[in-house]
Amino acid sequence: MLHDDTKSLNEYHARNIFLSSMISGAFAGTICDLVFFPIDTLKTRLQSQHGFMKSGGFTRLYQGIIPVMVGSAPSASIFFITYEGIKEFLQPNVPYKYHWMVHMGAAATGEMAACLIRVPVEVIKQRRQALLKDKISSLGLKTLYRGYGTTVLRDMPFGFTQMPLWEYFKLRYKRYMKRECTPLEGAICGAASVAISATVTTPLDVAKTRIMLASTNADKAEVKITAMFREIYRENGVRGLFAGFYPRVCGYTVGAILFFGIYEQAKQSCQTIFPYTTSSQ
Repeated sequence: MLHDDTKSLNEYHARNIFLSSMISGAFAGTICDLVFFPIDTLKTRLQSQHGFMKSGGFTRLYQGIIPVMVGSAPSASIFFITYEGIKEFLQPNVPYKYHWMVHMGAAATGEMAACLIRVPVEVIKQRRQALLKDKISSLGLKTLYRGYGTTVLRDMPFGFTQMPLWEYFKLRYKRYMKRECTPLEGAICGAASVAISATVTTPLDVAKTRIMLASTNADKAEVKITAMFREIYRENGVRGLFAGFYPRVCGYTVGAILFFGIYEQAKQSCQTIFPYTTSSQ
């Protein structure tokens, strides 16, 4: 009887983590993407091989918003469901000094899962942002998932640094203040981690953008990440690898305050509806 009660409690606990992560991630991801979409458009156009002005310049900054509205919520939900689920499952069974490895593994797995939705959304969005006139029906599955490997290569290092740093900053602040972080304090910790992660992964983001904006008739060898890096470096040197650096890093950092603030607040609110206890940090 005791075994059945424990099993029911664990199932209840897992279900509530799932629901809280899904709702909080979807809510935070959608609002953040909508608010900061114009900055993302400018970043895409600065990185485009077609040139900033030919890609639209400062006009039609919300071009491509529809696929984002469709894909943002499920993509963010999948990431946080995976991240929080793995973290809650593994942390109680892993010594505290190795929790950072759990955070890195959970973030990497979450990014790979989220990219299954994020990549086709990104391809459609960025081609719209750069004013490339092609229909979705003409892109094909191969083109829609072009850049999956590069996106994973970009997002995994991003997750490797962002999420463990976020957890670390929150833990250090919690110990210093001798209390839990407020949603705003958690958001500031998130912003600091995102600023570092965005800086490190900018060259991968530039390559990913160019691969997604390449012609649908481009040869497979032309859209390989190594070939793209060579082309970018040949055209503009090291500076080209950091195209769109300021809107990317500044936009991501400010956006992280909104994103993590909403996520933490939504998570707190969800806990009153779907109560659960978190594993130790």
